[in-house]
Amino acid sequence: MYTVIGTPKTRGFRVIWMLEELGQNYEVEPCGPHAEAITEVNPSGKVPALKDGEDIVIDSVAICQYLADKHGAATAPAGTIERAKQDSFTQFALDEVDAILWTNARHSFVLPEEHRVEAVKATCKWEFGRSMGVLAERLGDNDYVMGAEFTVPDLILGHCAGWAMNTPGWDLPDGKLGDYFKRVRSRPAFEKAWEVRERT
Repeated sequence: MYTVIGTPKTRGFRVIWMLEELGQNYEVEPCGPHAEAITEVNPSGKVPALKDGEDIVIDSVAICQYLADKHGAATAPAGTIERAKQDSFTQFALDEVDAILWTNARHSFVLPEEHRVEAVKATCKWEFGRSMGVLAERLGDNDYVMGAEFTVPDLILGHCAGWAMNTPGWDLPDGKLGDYFKRVRSRPAFEKAWEVRERT
């Protein structure tokens, strides 16, 4: 039994989705950023964290990759060229998609108002569009970024797609890339995780 510390309405959703993909039992200890339950295990106050027995893992991507490795699914084996290519997609998802969305969010409502820069948001929207173009080229005709198999970076990109959809004035691409996001976000594990999100 795993425990997810953090609300599913944050990056904690990624961990819940991965646990559903793997068919693992878990419970959710809902809390927001900087709540006592999270600062006890992560000094930065960021959610989520995963409790596995007496151990704690922090950072949503590290958690998802750990779970995939541990249970031998949704990932290529460590030390293979396939894993190196998969990790490249994961880093792309973080650097060129997640980071842009997070910067936009910080200058929209996260940072104290006196530290927000309105002009940054237009740049973020432009960067996001450019990143979608790169992703479309890298994806090609594949069902998932690594080909026929769903892996960790698909989960990260699928979560980011929902984040973008909820950002005012932002749209996801149509065509093959739009179909990709629909495919990723229509997986049964995603739908189960979404049910957890809605009732937590």
